[in-house]
Amino acid sequence: MNKNEIAAVLDEIGVLLELQGENPFKVRAYHAGARVLETLEEDLGAIIAENRLQTLKGIGEALAKKITELQATGRLDFHEKLKASVASGLVEMLEIPGLGAKKIKVLHEKLGISSVAELAAACRKERVAALDGFGEKTQEKILAGIRNREAYAQRHLWWEAFAVAEPILRGLRALPQVRRAEHAGSLRRGLETVGDLDFLVAAEAWAPIVAWFTTRPEVREVTAQGETKASVRFASGLQADLRIVPPAQFVFALHHFTGSKEHNVQMRQRALGRGLSLSEWGLVPAEGEGTAKDKAAGRLKNRKAESEGIRSEDELFAALGLHPIAPELREGLGEIEMAETGELPRLVEASDIRGVFHNHTTVSDGRNTLTEMVAAAQAHGWEYLGIADHSKASYQANGLDAGRLRKQVAEIAALNRSGRFVTHVFSGVECDILPDGRLDLDDDILRELDYVVVSVHSAFGQSEAEMTARIIRAIEHPDTTMLGHLTGRLLLKREGYAVDVTKVVDAALANRVAVELNASPQRLDMDWRHWRRAAERGLRCVINPDAHDTGGLDYFRAGIIAARKGWLTAEQVLNTRGLKAVQQYLRAG
Repeated sequence: MNKNEIAAVLDEIGVLLELQGENPFKVRAYHAGARVLETLEEDLGAIIAENRLQTLKGIGEALAKKITELQATGRLDFHEKLKASVASGLVEMLEIPGLGAKKIKVLHEKLGISSVAELAAACRKERVAALDGFGEKTQEKILAGIRNREAYAQRHLWWEAFAVAEPILRGLRALPQVRRAEHAGSLRRGLETVGDLDFLVAAEAWAPIVAWFTTRPEVREVTAQGETKASVRFASGLQADLRIVPPAQFVFALHHFTGSKEHNVQMRQRALGRGLSLSEWGLVPAEGEGTAKDKAAGRLKNRKAESEGIRSEDELFAALGLHPIAPELREGLGEIEMAETGELPRLVEASDIRGVFHNHTTVSDGRNTLTEMVAAAQAHGWEYLGIADHSKASYQANGLDAGRLRKQVAEIAALNRSGRFVTHVFSGVECDILPDGRLDLDDDILRELDYVVVSVHSAFGQSEAEMTARIIRAIEHPDTTMLGHLTGRLLLKREGYAVDVTKVVDAALANRVAVELNASPQRLDMDWRHWRRAAERGLRCVINPDAHDTGGLDYFRAGIIAARKGWLTAEQVLNTRGLKAVQQYLRAG
């Protein structure tokens, strides 16, 4: 195990011990040990080999032995036995917002609750509200959290679904019987969450493909299997559906199963307006008897199908008098009308990105050092990387005060002077917006930075009016460069706080502040549904990965997908500009 994986195990041990009612000092020791490892800049293997673990503040003899065992073997007997001793239902209850280990322990001891189902029943009987330290409001929040958890369990983050789908698609394309293969459904359209996976294959020999698909090692259950269709379920609960069609029908089936429903309905209406019938089977004259399915099955002998000669989606759109429509735009939100006049924008692409700004290091809650992050950015081919560690109000994230931030600024300046990397490093901060809208750091230190990201990390329960006024006050601060994750949402975990997005956008435009499209797969915030109108009004977007380790830099790709759904072009995204242009932009700000 590496240091970050070991830190995650130590954190889990701390939580499990707290659920068991262990001594608070012992619980804190594991969490503190995890923080030590996360902020460690030296190589952990070298420290262990040199027997120096116990020289690190917060690492005692017992913890050092456990870390050594995890690093060497990838497992820890103590951890395995501890997990087995705690009811799995108690651990699942940690997924409910507002429920920590302490409250779960009280629920278990006072009411005998050991599962989410039992917790829901106790709430409905008003038993939870009667407990000291809970009350009606807490009980209502718990019930809402349980309802959300049940709804969220049916969806999966786009990023995670894509990671499952890509190797399967590669495998399908490698099969000798497969002529063409693609993703379809909400994954191909780039929705932020996905219900299931859809794979479409063009082939004439079907049995070997179905056999390959249903016997994948990651498959836990085959839920349906036929000659040209199959459905499987993975351990995560994600379902995948396979459809095999003749090569001549592939384009029409791909368009149909990509969707959305609204887009497809509008496309069928457009076809009917031209005397045609469009379906997954093809495009045929609408008058008289018969359908595209009949034509595909060979039942229409004497009628010419418009399908003939169409071998791509671009050709399908052209047959209906439309310019090509990217899958991300197919939501029935005016894309067809725009495609008719040829006004669809050239959407931003991953290759347009020249650098990113919102990233963390081990100085706050990141898991890689400054130099490791810069090396990874350089491997991406980026011209610049911004470092924006947390400010001091985010104490849970080891936020920086002015002294620590100045030290980091000096380190960044020295690194730039050294010429060690081609990638230029900008010094910034993710500065907390305090509940009253003030910024967490004084003006003098903010003015020493290249840029300032302002974000909300506390007091989520404020009213919409309070939260909106709070964010606008932060936007109006003269040192604010960009607003981070506007609504604070965590997809499939936590709804965003109440905020008037339109008023915030108005303020950002008035104060020349860019708004972040936070590309962390759990955030994708500001939501793509707001971006088209905001960008048309001149709002500048910044696609930031909010990376907490080197791997997290890759999240910018999820941001690109969300930006494309928001109709954004490269010109509307700040970090598609080269280094000199960005430096000029920041100086002018």
